Order: sequence, then C-alpha cells, then structure tokens
Amino acid sequence: MTEVDDRLSLSEADDRTVAGRAADGDTEAFAVLVRRFAPRMRAYTRRLMGSTADVDDIVQEAFVTAWQRMDELTDPGAVKSWLMRIVSRRAIDRLRATHAHVDIDGIETPAPAHDSPARVVETRAELDALTAALAQLPEAQRRCWTLRELGGFSYDEIAEELDVPVSTVRGLLARARKDIIVRMEGWR
Repeated sequence: MTEVDDRLSLSEADDRTVAGRAADGDTEAFAVLVRRFAPRMRAYTRRLMGSTADVDDIVQEAFVTAWQRMDELTDPGAVKSWLMRIVSRRAIDRLRATHAHVDIDGIETPAPAHDSPARVVETRAELDALTAALAQLPEAQRRCWTLRELGGFSYDEIAEELDVPVSTVRGLLARARKDIIVRMEGWR
C-alpha cells in the first residue's frame, strides 16, 4: 500500500480508528482529526466568543493540547466530544482572561432597604403583632392557618392532618383569615 493509499483509507476510517492511531503517535491520523473536527470546533468557538478575532488561535491551542494529551483519551470513539470539551475550556479561559475586572474593594454600596435598621424593627413589630393575632385564634383555626400559610399544606392535607372534612378546613381557614385581617388592619 502506498502512502497516498494509506492517507485515503485513514481519512475514510471511523473516529475510533483514527483517534486510536493518533494516540499511538501517528501524525497523519492526527491531521485527519484536525481536518475532520476543526470546522465544527471553529463554529462552536465563534458562537461562544461572539466574534471571530481569537477563534483560530483558540482552536489551534485546543489541538495542541489534544496532541499532548492523546494518551488521556480513554475512549477513542468519543474523540469528538473530547475535542469539543477541550476547545470549550480554552474558549472559556480566553473569555475570562479578556473580561475587564473591576476592583470592588474601593466601592461602598449602601445596604439594601430591606436590611436597614428601621425596616428590621418594623418587620419584627409586624411579626409580633401577627403572633399575638394568631395566639387569640381558637386552636383549630390557628392550626389550620399555620398548616396552610406557613406549612404550605393543601386543603386535603390539612383535612387529613386534623382528621376533619375538607369543608371544615375551608370554614376554619375563612374564619381565621377574617379574624387576622381585622387584627392586622393597622399593618396594611
């Protein structure tokens, strides 16, 4: 078989065969991998980068890395996904390196309004008022309201938990909500 015939048969071989030979150090086999997968790797990198400026460099670096690590390829049949992971990591590394970094040590941001001392005190007072309103409810109403509003139970689950019909749950919740609304009117 001549060298030309060998190259032709290699370019027609499946990924597993070509990658296996490249892993054994066959530069012609690796060249086939480059020709076979470079267009896909370029297109993928272009989409990741958003421009074409660094695409060829990134793809070339990925192939250099792949050549150096061919012995790490455990499944030659998965060479395509292996190469795509390498080029993806290279592209992400390049994106990270080119993004402008802002020094946040010198920036002083105000605390969010919900964390301000006045808001914290107001929230605590509102919770205390709700606790007091709940304490004044009859036991069945309080348990029903707590299971529904704090526990997120469905009406059926509350009925099962309290061993009452669903219609009773609806009535207890309606009365509890009405009573709480009246008691919490000052917090509206």
